[in-house]
Amino acid sequence: MFPELNNLLNTTPDRAEQGKLTLLCDAKTDGSFLVHHFLSFYLKANCKVCFVAFIQSFSHYNIVAQKLGVSLTTARERGQLVFLEGLKSSVDVFFRAQEEPHPLQFLREANAENLQPLYEFVREALKPVDNAEAAWRCPVLLVDDLSVLLSLGVGAVAVLDFIHYCRATVCCELKGNIVALVHDSGDAEDEENDILLNGLSHQSHLILRAEGLATGFCRDVHGQLRILWRRPSQLTAQRDRSLTYQYKIQDKSVSFFAKGMSPAVL
Repeated sequence: MFPELNNLLNTTPDRAEQGKLTLLCDAKTDGSFLVHHFLSFYLKANCKVCFVAFIQSFSHYNIVAQKLGVSLTTARERGQLVFLEGLKSSVDVFFRAQEEPHPLQFLREANAENLQPLYEFVREALKPVDNAEAAWRCPVLLVDDLSVLLSLGVGAVAVLDFIHYCRATVCCELKGNIVALVHDSGDAEDEENDILLNGLSHQSHLILRAEGLATGFCRDVHGQLRILWRRPSQLTAQRDRSLTYQYKIQDKSVSFFAKGMSPAVL
């Protein structure tokens, strides 16, 4: 977990908000450090987490989490973390007989638009359990990343429908949170990705957009982070609030500073 990012967002594990959709976006850079931050943040906040990971293996996320002071193995063993490993599960879908509908069943269907099994997996993973020893604070759905679904043939509308149902269950019914990463390819001809990004942006309460530097690679400044607080469902005269910082990723932390104020420059 990155304390500086918590300070920028004005939040701590003891004061985690509920019922929110946070959109993570990366453009011309790798925004996975944001995923690792929120994963460790919510686990430390004693939340029940359903992590749908399409990009990396469980061992990869676990190695990074250990650097941030969290053991995913321990969290999974005690029932706090439910992990769907997309890379491994896709092999099961193609090469092993399934007695019950698989969360990634759409991979075997000619029309890859039915994400209901994936939604059912999320709902089952985060449903309340009558167990005093497992009284987690609030449920959290974390997805890394939704753009992969587009690459697998799922339409943007189907992905938006999936998030809509997840919001209705996780955010509204269970008073939990959703955090999802979407990659911005910057390709003007990629209409599906634009539809997905725009649709999620209008629904999000918080948008964190990691961008590469316009000047290219820099050893001391790895990119910039745009933070936008939105009010998607409120009729209010207040405007959205935004901030922009540059950052440098280190082994166990991320340093943030105002544009042009890198310690290396000063």
